[in-house]
Amino acid sequence: MSYDIHLSDAVTGATLELDEPHHMRGGNYCLGGTTSAELNITYNYGPILHRVLPDGIRGLYGRTGAESIPLLNKAIAELGNDVDEAYWTPTEGNVKRALSQVLALAQMRPDGVWAGD
Repeated sequence: MSYDIHLSDAVTGATLELDEPHHMRGGNYCLGGTTSAELNITYNYGPILHRVLPDGIRGLYGRTGAESIPLLNKAIAELGNDVDEAYWTPTEGNVKRALSQVLALAQMRPDGVWAGD
């Protein structure tokens, strides 16, 4: 199980596209990259996400990319660097890596609105 989060158009709700393909990796990834402003994050990170973000990752839903940037920066600053090679292991470092990618998407498309599940 996982969170499929994406930045969407405020009017149509369609997932936004980026100018260049990204190679961000979450619970899944697209070989060759994708231009979709989306990321899959494992539910295993839920307890840590709830500790550093209001209402966990779902606390971003309905906010613009621009509105989420300060929240993401604060959450990232609170997390340690204990990355585990196994993506699904719920360490602070793994969550920090995922949130850093979410932050990058927000910075690329600050006009988008977060949605997901």
